[in-house]
Amino acid sequence: MAFREIKPEQLPGNVVDEICNKWMLLAAGTPEDFNFMTVNWGMIGELWFQPAVTVYVRDSRHTLGYVERAGRFTLTRLKDGCKEALAIAGSKSGRDIDKIKETGLTPVDLDGAPSFEEAAYTIVCETMYQAPLEVSRISDEEAVARSYPEPVDAHQMFIGKIVKVYQNEE
Repeated sequence: MAFREIKPEQLPGNVVDEICNKWMLLAAGTPEDFNFMTVNWGMIGELWFQPAVTVYVRDSRHTLGYVERAGRFTLTRLKDGCKEALAIAGSKSGRDIDKIKETGLTPVDLDGAPSFEEAAYTIVCETMYQAPLEVSRISDEEAVARSYPEPVDAHQMFIGKIVKVYQNEE
């Protein structure tokens, strides 16, 4: 394992493509007790004069409690070839299965935050803001219909300050 710290502006690839099409893993907790899930909704940029990440976690997700309690989270882009692990992480709950065993991923500790040996890079974030995403305030009716069928399983929005970014050199 050879992780090297880089600056947020040195993130490789097209970040929109990385999140939307290749998917990323959101993880939170301690090295001994954490959970993770696939995300493909999110943003990376700047807020309040610092590099930041925004992610959205449905109220029903097991990972939500981990993100709320930890006060920090990681966003990890896995190396190519991990699509099955991403699919399992996004469709199965850590309440019901051992996600590490089922995905075959290898956990690593980066500054007290969970990541994986299979990471291409990992963004370590401290939560700066959390709020429920109010479905009633979404102006795009088609987006609401596609994203929130009845019964509505809304999202919590987390904005995290990027504190470190690690690129895997292996």
